Amino acid sequence: MSARELVVLGTASQVPTRHRNHNGYLLRWDGEGILFDPGEGTQRQMLRAGVAAHDLNRLCVTHFHGDHSLGLAGVIQRINLDRVPHPVTAHYPRSGRRFFDRLRYATAYRETVALTEAPVDADGPLATTPAYTLDARRLSHPVESYGYRLTEPDGRRMLPDRLAAHGIAGPDVGRLQREGVLDGVTLDEVSEVRRGQRFAFVMDTRLCDGVHALAEGCDLLVIESTFLDEDESLATDHGHLTAGQAARVARDAGVRHLVLTHFSQRYSEPEEFERQARAAGYAGELTVARDLMRVPVPKRR
Repeated sequence: MSARELVVLGTASQVPTRHRNHNGYLLRWDGEGILFDPGEGTQRQMLRAGVAAHDLNRLCVTHFHGDHSLGLAGVIQRINLDRVPHPVTAHYPRSGRRFFDRLRYATAYRETVALTEAPVDADGPLATTPAYTLDARRLSHPVESYGYRLTEPDGRRMLPDRLAAHGIAGPDVGRLQREGVLDGVTLDEVSEVRRGQRFAFVMDTRLCDGVHALAEGCDLLVIESTFLDEDESLATDHGHLTAGQAARVARDAGVRHLVLTHFSQRYSEPEEFERQARAAGYAGELTVARDLMRVPVPKRR
């Protein structure tokens, strides 16, 4: 199993269908699990996908429409039932705190886990760990909505030919990495910057500055494409994107792998979303999401 992958739990918008569950997406990132927008039925989809409550470290809700949040009650209660041994943090729009409280305490249960609430009320960083920084950006939807972006810190890539030219080998390589200089040779002379990987999650929104900021330079972008291009006016009216709009965002942002999801029940041919995305000029790796599929984060460049 990839150490960095997206597990798609559901891909429907507004209402589930026979073949699509409500939203739900788990990002596995080096031993951590971030669950985005758990809609109704997420707990069962987790079981089908082999995702345990113990895998969850963060819950990230973009907004409080039911297809993005009704699964919170079951997921939170499962976290407590299974006595997850580590803290879990929940991020959601602060303006929707009353909805979060109702879902968190929808029924009686025994709380056994420290669930930390860290609401979002502005653009900017939400959390910084050794593995990533998590940021939020405001989106454009009839209710307050935020997208999320995960950025890995830049690292260094050692260059074997330059190391050999300076006679550095074995344990001395590690020493140079730790100390930054060895016998007058600096780390910059024998290595180059290895850009950290970037992931973004963009749900219900019209085109806006936040969409472009979240997508910029992403290795993996998960983005809604509720409508096909012929229904663009409908998408704008309801605060959504079309397949072509999402693809143009990814094209202009230099996205390496684009995942389209959150499909209206009015469409029965998923291939058309891919066709319209390609017609919009996106040439990178493209996935039209299906329930229970796994999408690996692209390998570093």
